[in-house]
Amino acid sequence: MPKVAIVGYGQTKFSKEDLKIESILLKATKNLFDSTSNLTQKDIDAVLVSTNNNSKYLSAILSEMIGIQPKISHSIESLCNSGTNSIVSAYSYIKSGLAEVVLISGAERYDSPGQILEWDNLRGEYKHPVFWASIFSKSYKKKYDVTDEDLAFVPVKNHKHSKNNPYAFSQKNISIEDVLNSKKLTDDLRLLDCSRPCTGGSSVLLASEKYCKQFTDCPIWITGIGQKTTFASFTKNQTFHNMESTKQAAKSAFNMAKRCQNDIDVMEIHDAFSVCEPMALDSIGFSNQGEGIKMIKESYSSESSKINPRGGLIGSGHPLGATGISQTIEITQQLQSKANKRQVDKANIGLIHNMAAAATSSTVLVLEN
Repeated sequence: MPKVAIVGYGQTKFSKEDLKIESILLKATKNLFDSTSNLTQKDIDAVLVSTNNNSKYLSAILSEMIGIQPKISHSIESLCNSGTNSIVSAYSYIKSGLAEVVLISGAERYDSPGQILEWDNLRGEYKHPVFWASIFSKSYKKKYDVTDEDLAFVPVKNHKHSKNNPYAFSQKNISIEDVLNSKKLTDDLRLLDCSRPCTGGSSVLLASEKYCKQFTDCPIWITGIGQKTTFASFTKNQTFHNMESTKQAAKSAFNMAKRCQNDIDVMEIHDAFSVCEPMALDSIGFSNQGEGIKMIKESYSSESSKINPRGGLIGSGHPLGATGISQTIEITQQLQSKANKRQVDKANIGLIHNMAAAATSSTVLVLEN
């Protein structure tokens, strides 16, 4: 069975630009071609598009725009973890022998229809993610005696990191006071507790062991994959202070990679809202239950960028279809020692956590150099 590596990547700056989804995909893909040695259109066997704007024939459109005639071509829509789900699909095509080289491009507009979950009638009129995030925040704070000020360390830390990310939506520092004084959206959630929907694209190239050296001298191997869907409707979650799908996906990824939490040098955590980062750290097993916020505070005080070095979703922005791919690019660059000012020392093994719809679905990837 062939090993699978990440061998190229490209992305756009996340912004509020009013661009067509095709233009975003094309720009991210062109950036990938420009930065990947020896890559030609004929090398690519499959093209996968990650987006929640699936009203169009986007994978075929992108293929035509870039000059590719792939054997396999389709789009993947899975809300916020569409990007990592696309990477899992590409990995599977290569492992099965159906493809040797796969291009994945994810993109979203600031007004993506994926932001409002119209299909979930159990939410009643409360279909915007801010409402499930507010429930998570209330539950986590009550269960573990966490305060609003504690949770404010998440956006403060991640905005600080995003200043070193040229592709990030935010390029400014914020303070604890800024978070606590920002507009109240619900009793338990403020504006600066939230990631921002935006326009952006990210692309990665996966290749089999046989072909990877054609494109890079530093392939990054996908050694662990975990995916778990529990429900579609978040009201069926067993608790609102723990992410069961994340817990199970992480366990599968670690088992596949033959690794454990202590092996991870750098991580991208899906911080769609402030409370999501400590909840995910707890659920993956980086911290004891309820102590994720302690880990975050220690990271902030020590000026470590091990957790969300690109600024997370809160600092970088959250174009749904591009997010998981952008997270993967960050870990790839970290393991290649190409993250510039964001570089984490001695980063050899990294983890990506990407979830959707109140953690009813989670994907966890382990990468190694």
